[in-house]
Amino acid sequence: MLGPVILAASRSDRMRRLISAAPVTKQVVDRFIPGESVDDVVPIIEDLTGRGLELTMDVVGEDITNPGQARAARDAYLALIGRLGELELGERVEMSVKLSMFGQALPGGHGLALGNVRPVVEAAAAIGTTVTLDAEDHTTLDSMFTVHEELRKDFPQTGCVIQAYLFRTEADARRLAAAGSRVRLVKGAYKEPAEVAHQNGHEIDKAYVRILKILMEGEGYPMVGSHDPRLIAIAQELAHRAGRKPDEYEFQMLYGIRGDEHLRLAAEGHRMRVYTAYGTDWYGYFMRRLAEKPANLRFFLRSMITRG
Repeated sequence: MLGPVILAASRSDRMRRLISAAPVTKQVVDRFIPGESVDDVVPIIEDLTGRGLELTMDVVGEDITNPGQARAARDAYLALIGRLGELELGERVEMSVKLSMFGQALPGGHGLALGNVRPVVEAAAAIGTTVTLDAEDHTTLDSMFTVHEELRKDFPQTGCVIQAYLFRTEADARRLAAAGSRVRLVKGAYKEPAEVAHQNGHEIDKAYVRILKILMEGEGYPMVGSHDPRLIAIAQELAHRAGRKPDEYEFQMLYGIRGDEHLRLAAEGHRMRVYTAYGTDWYGYFMRRLAEKPANLRFFLRSMITRG
């Protein structure tokens, strides 16, 4: 039951100041966020791709309060894509973006976000890769799906994320499981009200399996976002039943969590993509990682005690 409490703390300026000021915090954050700049993460990208893994890169940051910040977020992704092009890693590394970073919540935010994200999608396509639109809280999803549909007219490989804990997601999955689509399924990491989302972990898991079955039996490309060994095994079984080959779906896991499993799946011939975040505005991302899994919180608290 700590998850909702942690998610509430992720929106608290007071908690942000408290945790950011703790001397041990950066040492622990580095487990999940390997750097603040492109230069910091290039060695990580080269190392992981050299081990047979693929990546999706997230420049962290969500609290955008003016159009200038939204343009800066766009430019940060363009700089990353430029480096990936120089390294000829476009086919191994994609981008994950949150439209909130591109101005979605500002006045005229839908058009602003679309205008800022389109150059990123164009640049990604130019080096042979693509972009996945991350899901955020339920109030932003209709705008996100509309942007997704608009981008797919010119860049059909553009992906999106759906969240198993939302009641709406089974219907979204049926709509999205079409030829050419790329859909990442995750459990969900935002604090949502009981009117729109499952609150019980067991119910979320059951919803995840139902939705994953829809995606595997559809004509699109499912991306299985989970660290849960049971769900990973179920995904493999559903893929087998649907007659999918190993290159017709993929697993995605977070940088810093179950790294040995990343390598095991890749060694077995599965496509395994590591969601790797970097940047200076790490607080919200970090808190959601704590909320998602009790072991992450225990790791953080233990480090605070032993290193503090």
